[in-house]
Amino acid sequence: MSPVGLAKLLDGLPKTTDPNLLVGFKTGEDAGVYRIDAVTALVHTADIITPPVDDPVVFGRIAAANSLSDVYAMGGRPLTCLNLIGFPSADLGPEILAGIVEGALEKITEAGAVLAGGHTMDDDEPKFGLSVTGIVHPDRMWLNSGARVGDALILTKPIGSGVLFNANLKGWVSDDAMATCYSTVSTLNKITAEVLATAGVVHAATDITGFGLSGHALEMARASSVSLQIDVDALPQLPEAQAMYERGMTTGVNAANHELVDGVTHFSRALPPSLRELLIDPQTSGGLLVAVDGDQGEATVRALHESGVSHATLVGRVLNFEPPNHLLFR
Repeated sequence: MSPVGLAKLLDGLPKTTDPNLLVGFKTGEDAGVYRIDAVTALVHTADIITPPVDDPVVFGRIAAANSLSDVYAMGGRPLTCLNLIGFPSADLGPEILAGIVEGALEKITEAGAVLAGGHTMDDDEPKFGLSVTGIVHPDRMWLNSGARVGDALILTKPIGSGVLFNANLKGWVSDDAMATCYSTVSTLNKITAEVLATAGVVHAATDITGFGLSGHALEMARASSVSLQIDVDALPQLPEAQAMYERGMTTGVNAANHELVDGVTHFSRALPPSLRELLIDPQTSGGLLVAVDGDQGEATVRALHESGVSHATLVGRVLNFEPPNHLLFR
């Protein structure tokens, strides 16, 4: 279903009146948040993907990192995970399933969380993900709606994994470029979230996944009633990603992502089609896009670099809303 169609579907559902549901599905946030008491709220999320790689262990790592990311995007800490598995047991052996869970468990353990169980069903193709429960202080959770005029925008991972995964099926991508891609999407946003929480400068946050950089930036801009100005030349890219678009590769999601953002996006200069496609490239386990106090942008990037988040980059700033364009690329 397209992002536009999903939004219409959710808009027609009944609204909750429970005051402890701090974040529900109506606000387009990365996860739901339910308050337990004055100092404790639970963060709930679930995600499931099809294999972007053949190696089952690597698939498990990527899928787990992708699922855990939504908790980090809310400023939370993962606690428990449940496996969500679709598996063609008549076609693939149990060792494949064991490898997927093994890879996932590596990332769950790295996150400091525990695997508490899950559910498996027969399916035509492998699918794997996690339902994750985390914890956050109700007054310290991050929303996508808090960006303020004058804030600096930081992106913590390079973009381009969607087109690389597709191009790799045709053997177009070099081994080195795919190794970098696998390493990037398998990396948790754990250290990133911890550094940002310690700095205490985050006004808004989201992680970059299926809607691409533009789609998730648009969610932040709309929710905050601002425009985001993004410097295209500053954006970190995965090696060979733009080149794959230049060769004619795309993904099955690009058209829907264009539908989502094109009417509210302004380009101050002409960009090559390959670069415009990269801006909507659907990510798996992408980085965080955060709006931080404008005076603390450079210091925050330095702190991230010192902690090993080497691709963290200042990519733009938050401006007053310039109707109808929530996204301003220069």
